[in-house]
Amino acid sequence: MNFNTEPIGDSIYVCTSKAHGFGTDAFLLTQFSNYKQKDLVCEFGTGCGIIPLLMQKARPPKLIYAIDIQQQAIDQLCAGMQLSHAENIIPICMDFKQFHHEKFFDLIICNPPYQPCGSGYESETEAQRIARHGVYCTPEDVCTTASRLLNFGGRLCVCGKPERLPDYICAMRQANTEPKRLQFVSRTAYDMPWLFLLEGKKGAKKFLQMEKPFIMYENGTLTPQAEALYQKGT
Repeated sequence: MNFNTEPIGDSIYVCTSKAHGFGTDAFLLTQFSNYKQKDLVCEFGTGCGIIPLLMQKARPPKLIYAIDIQQQAIDQLCAGMQLSHAENIIPICMDFKQFHHEKFFDLIICNPPYQPCGSGYESETEAQRIARHGVYCTPEDVCTTASRLLNFGGRLCVCGKPERLPDYICAMRQANTEPKRLQFVSRTAYDMPWLFLLEGKKGAKKFLQMEKPFIMYENGTLTPQAEALYQKGT
């Protein structure tokens, strides 16, 4: 199968397709996660693998398990890994809810489908429907599975549309993962947010820290923080 190749910087390449591509949200979530080099990381629903590949740019974590239920997504990630010479990513084709591991993770990251299953206009192909609608991935699925796999104090980072924020806050708390950091992303300082970024910590006490809003554009050009986001990748 032929994929499009998207360069990310000088040495990282992401293989995209109509079913599995990426957007600004992947860059934002990767940066927001504040991953460390010592971290054992797992991503639910990796798609084309943009997030684990972005993590290769500056300070790659110890090991990243990248899980997706669709074989085409995993094939795209493997192609990107080969082009990027990435050796610390382990692609796995399976339902993340069935995943088990002998060690607990420091960080779990998920850029989930933004639309609930059955809502709005559903994508034309089955691959797109799975990637964009919550067919196999609900907030409860993400938070319950993450809690099972995280070590005590381990972190779960997710993003989504602001109207779905209450679903993730409730699901985190039900899974003993306390929401600890929240950031909204807006196109300009005058626009309503189009994205939230949320971090939960397993077993933590109640206290939510609001981050300064991330603004993408000012006077029709990228803000300095948005330029840095794309230049650094992470």
